[in-house]
Amino acid sequence: MKKAFQHTPDSLIPKACLSAVRCFQRRWENGRRLLAVICLPAFAGTAAAQSELVNRQDTLDEVVITSQSTNRRVNDVQIGAEKVDVEIMSRLPALLGERDIIKGLQLLPGVKSEAEGLGGYQERGGTSSQNHILLDGAAVYNVGHLMGLFSSFNDDAMGSVELFKGLMPARYGGGSSAVLNIGTRTGDNVRHHLSMNVGLLSTKAEVDGPLGHKGASYLVAARTSYLDIFIKPLPKYRDNALRFYDFNARMNFRLGENDQLYFSFFRGYDMIEVEKMLNMDWSNTAGSLGWLHTKGTRHHALTQLVASNYGTAQGMDVYSFNLSMHGYNRQLTLRHQQTWVPDTHHTINAGGETTLIGLQSAEWRVTTNHEREKRDGWLSALWASDDMSLFNKHLQLSAGLRMEWLSALGGKPYYELDADGNIIGTTHPKKGSVVKTYALLQPRASITWKIGQTAALKAGYSRMVQPVQALRNSSMTMPFDRLTIISNNIKPQIADQVAAGCSMMTKDGGWDFSADTYWKTMSNVYDYRDGKIFNSDIEIERLIIGGKGRAYGLELAVHKNKGRTTGWVAYTLSWVQNKIEGVMDGQWYTAPNDRRHDLVMVVMSQLNSHWELSTSWRYTTGQAMTAPSGKYEISGETYYYFGDRNKSRAPDYHRLDLSLAYSVKKKKATHTWTFGIYNAYNRYNPFFVSFEEDDSHPKGTKATVTSLFGFIPTVSFSFKY
Repeated sequence: MKKAFQHTPDSLIPKACLSAVRCFQRRWENGRRLLAVICLPAFAGTAAAQSELVNRQDTLDEVVITSQSTNRRVNDVQIGAEKVDVEIMSRLPALLGERDIIKGLQLLPGVKSEAEGLGGYQERGGTSSQNHILLDGAAVYNVGHLMGLFSSFNDDAMGSVELFKGLMPARYGGGSSAVLNIGTRTGDNVRHHLSMNVGLLSTKAEVDGPLGHKGASYLVAARTSYLDIFIKPLPKYRDNALRFYDFNARMNFRLGENDQLYFSFFRGYDMIEVEKMLNMDWSNTAGSLGWLHTKGTRHHALTQLVASNYGTAQGMDVYSFNLSMHGYNRQLTLRHQQTWVPDTHHTINAGGETTLIGLQSAEWRVTTNHEREKRDGWLSALWASDDMSLFNKHLQLSAGLRMEWLSALGGKPYYELDADGNIIGTTHPKKGSVVKTYALLQPRASITWKIGQTAALKAGYSRMVQPVQALRNSSMTMPFDRLTIISNNIKPQIADQVAAGCSMMTKDGGWDFSADTYWKTMSNVYDYRDGKIFNSDIEIERLIIGGKGRAYGLELAVHKNKGRTTGWVAYTLSWVQNKIEGVMDGQWYTAPNDRRHDLVMVVMSQLNSHWELSTSWRYTTGQAMTAPSGKYEISGETYYYFGDRNKSRAPDYHRLDLSLAYSVKKKKATHTWTFGIYNAYNRYNPFFVSFEEDDSHPKGTKATVTSLFGFIPTVSFSFKY
């Protein structure tokens, strides 16, 4: 959908720049079409060699992946938490045969995908930019390969995955919507393991084993693409390039009976070039050093030093117009926390962290003009929480308090603005000096009352704060989203959520049911002013205006947990609205991420000892969008007039995926053939909607729906020793 340019009168942007930016978007869309061309029926060959199949888990990470059993769903005190079973996610049908943790999350209750093929996810009224993603404690952003077609997380390297949908423990901050905490898997410290996968789009390998030192282990996993091999022979796409890679490494050392040390590293990179006129690349680099000290079985302390760098770069050379843009978000964090279990009724967690942020919102060169905006920030937090079991463990209470200090630092110019966003004053504070500090208290609480052994009532409240925000021109994550941090004009985003629900299961645990309802209010929600886009001015504070938002809804889920056939059905009913003075005359309007209905059905059936069938089906209300209400012509070029925001909707989305696996266990190996179909009934779902001239009706406007994928079959073969 060409929303990036919907609200921009031509008088605000030079004509050459406007034409170039429109060309930028067209080339971007061509890049998406290119992906649809190369994603043909794929054969993926998998080879794996393992000396022994073992159950390995990450002992350093405080969150260890376990099966999300019926008892956990009913008895877990944290309402809205999803402890994801990586093994179950690996059995779900996958896009082009690539197993993907983020795609699996999108099938959970209350979690929605951004659009066809994209790697971002939305939950409880938030956008993907309001989610905080941690990999071994380091913040990572825009974690999608090929513009989000696959996530940057290699499933072979993942050990633990936990999603908090708005109501989160006090130790987490950084996101106003959700926190996704991912831990890299620890290598086996006894035997070596090797696995490889070769496919049409990419190849990956993983190796792990002991390091030699007693108790030490390593893990290395890498994945790279070779799409150019398929693109270059096609005359239409000879001048295009699509490349990506990711790399994970982790080392663990046992320093003594009570001490462990680990180091993990992650690097993900993407590069796209379209017709030698547009090039884009984005990357994440993250490192984490951790020390775990235990004292008996009731007390442990974890200290982490983590660093991350998210960078973007885009360039365009068209119509004798040269444009290049660069941005980054660099963070360095020191974190310490301690967990104490004084008795069987209390688990106490307390700690603190401090983070230095260097953020470049944008740097661009337009022909000979060079502009750049950079800001620095300092974030600190203290927290404490207690998970309690009371009244003979019938009542469980998780109560916590998080205090954050968010400071904008000097060294860069700061502005005083009038009501229309015009600069009326500029200051140049000394580098490292504190320009503005926001001190914010964030209470968190969840309570569960158990009714017998098979049912529980739950409720909770949480306040979340987000200091770094992404400003976008559409509801989808794109590499040229502009990032911004707190300043004297930009306040941190604050979200308050209240949730209540119930969970119950049958006596044998074969079935369970859950129902959650929530109400969330958001303040300091920023959007572009009418007539502004991401590159109207280098000073991002001039482009945006703040307001508030609200979201509310109902989430229902039924799980079947036993027998040869298992799975779940989940339904979400939700509303999302924004209210920003200066936009829509200050009235409430539908947010672009509003999806009224979302229905998911997942079935996994063990047909016999050799065959397993997995299916998933999803239906989602079409994305809210702004359609033109009129048009006018200036100097022979047509411009559209857009009225009320997001009053229209794209066509509804629905899709069926199938996967059939055949396994044979032999003396020393297991052979598996997997056959899959993505989009089984060939539904062409909308990826974006564009508006153009209708030659048959000169006074009319034609809406064109572009789809990314139709019917795609896949097959893969694997064997393990």
